[in-house]
Amino acid sequence: MASRSSKRSWRLLVADPRGFLKYGRTLPERRDIGIRIQDWKEVYNDFPVEELTRQAARCMDCGIPFCSKGCPLGNLIPDWNDLVYRDGWRAAIDRLHATNNFPEFTGRLCPAPCEASCVLGINEDPVTIKQVEVEIIDRAWAEGWVAPVLPAVATGMSVAIIGSGPAGLAAAQQLTRAGHRTVVFERADRAGGLLRYGIPEFKMEKRVLDRRLEQMAAEGTEFHLDTEVGVDITADDLRTGFDAVVLAGGATEGRDLPIEGRRLNGVYQAMEYLTPANRVQEGDLAEPPISAEGKRVIIIGGGDTGADCLGTAHRQGAISVHQFEIMPQPPPLRDTTTPWPTWPLQYRVSSAHEEGGDREFSISTVRFVDDGSGNVAGLDTHRVTQTFIEGRMNFEKIDGTEEHFAADLVFLAMGFTGPEHSPMLEQFGVDMTDRGNVGRNEKWASNVDGVFVAGDMGRGQSLIVWAIAEGRATAAAVDTFLMGSSDLPAPVTPNDQPLR
Repeated sequence: MASRSSKRSWRLLVADPRGFLKYGRTLPERRDIGIRIQDWKEVYNDFPVEELTRQAARCMDCGIPFCSKGCPLGNLIPDWNDLVYRDGWRAAIDRLHATNNFPEFTGRLCPAPCEASCVLGINEDPVTIKQVEVEIIDRAWAEGWVAPVLPAVATGMSVAIIGSGPAGLAAAQQLTRAGHRTVVFERADRAGGLLRYGIPEFKMEKRVLDRRLEQMAAEGTEFHLDTEVGVDITADDLRTGFDAVVLAGGATEGRDLPIEGRRLNGVYQAMEYLTPANRVQEGDLAEPPISAEGKRVIIIGGGDTGADCLGTAHRQGAISVHQFEIMPQPPPLRDTTTPWPTWPLQYRVSSAHEEGGDREFSISTVRFVDDGSGNVAGLDTHRVTQTFIEGRMNFEKIDGTEEHFAADLVFLAMGFTGPEHSPMLEQFGVDMTDRGNVGRNEKWASNVDGVFVAGDMGRGQSLIVWAIAEGRATAAAVDTFLMGSSDLPAPVTPNDQPLR
């Protein structure tokens, strides 16, 4: 009898014990390419709730949810999969918000390391965790379930947050809710960091960001915009005016390509292109100062920033686009060098790639070619082979593979090397690491008393989910510094590394 009762109880806790056997993985369809490149709206069609329920039912309720470990936030993924299957949407958003301040951001922008860690993904397609996540939060907003969370007490302490990207926003929301006066300083005219001016509308419409900022303002977080720390206000002003400071300015220094012709007109860093393109969508500009309309475009860099440039160029009317990647083309399925549950090396096709353009792998640019008037006219390249010498990656030229590509515009999208060298960092006097990031200890603190470091400014270029996790953890450290202890969650430590 006891055994039968135990089995019955187990079944009551599982959404559908055979769901992963009955249903295959499906995702929402993308809007027709010919239609979506005519606008800047998000690319996906609505996902029927009946299909989402089936996708949630695929969760295996495995004994050890590696998906939660794969997520730096430690999201309670099996819990909210089960609740969605059982139509418990209100409880699902409570579980989701328990670990993630901004699931509408991660549900759209995170590459989903949780899915790479899904136990079902060992030999089948993993659960559509990211889609369930974004559907939960979008429904919560639609139903009016996302309301300001006001602090129970006012501590009398104050914190300055420098930077309004995901790390800064997460730290600010946590500290405001803990009862501290929290002020976010942002040098741009609107809050959001790269969420605002780096991510194109077709990946995340800015209404999604604005409604969350409105919630934070209603909770008591203050935003001081058009304020560059180190220029408009000094580090000493912040250290004397606040009880603690959090540096969360991101890693915004773009990686350069210092080869012949780099200073020709028409060669730009990706953010020089994406930022004004986003300002057009905000209504600040009638036309972008850098437009791909009628141009031959080459993007150097095969990652997400390159894909953002690609989708933007399509919508502006480029006549051709090539995207260069020095790495070899990944295999179509998970490579044996990145076994489960690590992030898989495999070939991926984003919505921007689906819209057109040519992807070139194992290619290196030698020089930018002048048209004779100081404008870029093309690129000279050759193919490379990847080698490893004493564990260090190298790329060797393949003789006889020289090739010229015509180009009117070139965008450098090779990632970011760390925080910008600025008067702010000099004024604070923080130590820097040998990788060019701001140094910090196991308590998220810099060498300067009362100054903490969160997100890419300390970690280096990383994922949005890591930024939010670090913002939450830094908030707990700051709260402890101010109050002696903290009830705020700290999902990660500075030494944590992704499952890679």
